[in-house]
Amino acid sequence: MTQDSTQSHQGIPRTTSAVLITDVRPYGEQPRDLLIDGPVIAGVFDPRLRPLVLQHAQPARVIAGHGLVVVPAFVDLHVHLREPGGSDQETIATGLAAAAAGGFSDVFAMANTNPVTDTPERVQWMREQAEQTSRVRAHPVGSITIGLAGERVSPIEELADAGVTLFSDDGKCVDDAGLMQDALQRTGALGLTVAQHAQSHALAGSGQLNAGFAAERTGLAPWPVSGEAAIVARDSVLAAETGGHLHVCHVSTRRTVEVVRAAKANGWPVSTEVTPHHLLLTDELSALASPTFKVNPPLRSSDDVHALRAALTDGVIETIGTDHAPHTVASKSCGWSQAAFGMTGLETALPVVASVTAVDGVVDWRMITHIMHDRPAAIGSLPEVANSAVRAGDPATLVFVDEQQEQTVDGASQHTKGLNTPFQGVTFGYQVVATLIDGEQVHGSLF
Repeated sequence: MTQDSTQSHQGIPRTTSAVLITDVRPYGEQPRDLLIDGPVIAGVFDPRLRPLVLQHAQPARVIAGHGLVVVPAFVDLHVHLREPGGSDQETIATGLAAAAAGGFSDVFAMANTNPVTDTPERVQWMREQAEQTSRVRAHPVGSITIGLAGERVSPIEELADAGVTLFSDDGKCVDDAGLMQDALQRTGALGLTVAQHAQSHALAGSGQLNAGFAAERTGLAPWPVSGEAAIVARDSVLAAETGGHLHVCHVSTRRTVEVVRAAKANGWPVSTEVTPHHLLLTDELSALASPTFKVNPPLRSSDDVHALRAALTDGVIETIGTDHAPHTVASKSCGWSQAAFGMTGLETALPVVASVTAVDGVVDWRMITHIMHDRPAAIGSLPEVANSAVRAGDPATLVFVDEQQEQTVDGASQHTKGLNTPFQGVTFGYQVVATLIDGEQVHGSLF
């Protein structure tokens, strides 16, 4: 609300600078009129009060919302922005533009850059570059080990002083139990989180495809589910003993879900994420041996996919993490064994997640908000973001969604530099129409 705004009638602020967006549906529920004044939501009104709102608020603009769903903008704990060192794959600018297009206000940028984000100076560089580029907030992730080498724990306390709240060697598993125990103990003392890329090198080794049908059909090295579940079991025990918060990246198997379910039943400090692609795609696609579908961890069986969806519904899996991993065309158009692991995901996350969680065509937008805003913000130690909602007085950091609009995915027309979307040519509904951060439209043309 602007400084000269005053409450005038039935909680309606008097202001001549606000924008009134009519007939939007917070959380997909009853239509409401949304009054946005500068960086905040000035009011959420029953449309029957519109004449009074127009009379007393005197908004500068009135925009028809046409039944758009509105929810708080999303938070992604798992993004690869590639800079520094990988600007041929993605830049901070293109990555954050992709985030805005996907409805994200906050993203956590993984540390596996060149150089690795393992010093306060590199954290500061990343933050400054992002702030100069976009209103989307990029939160640098600090590496668990120096240089991702798995030999010495990074200066966690110094990185925390620089504002790091999440630590990960993503792309590599911290195989050494002693190092992981140390990291969990130190982050636990600070109330911060360790995010583990749970793929044991000793068990997964040089695996290329999910063990079973896909590996047998192609003759490529199998990637067993034990490589994931064993690390999650070990680290869950370490989290329980140290009190440190373990966040499991990209859960991909039924076995891992069972391990996490048991850990949560014991009250251990473990949280989880699943990627959109692991919720929809199966190893039948990777058996075609197109490097488009090469990802770490690999696409799994249809049974695993069903288990992941069920775990997301019942809360064992708490968040969506896109693991947005752009690559050059060359690195994804060679033979499978030589191709890079990874898929883009920021711009297709919502359509995929809404599609796979819809029941009889009805999306639970409260649940979407929980797994794509509330929980990831809380895990990432962003309490002000986590507690924000579509309500008067809260930040106008919002995403507007058209449930009926359909769009066919075309990697070449996306904002990311990476063309390696696994959904090329697939048509989805649930399209992001506009993204606002503190009242400023960072994507779309709503106003």
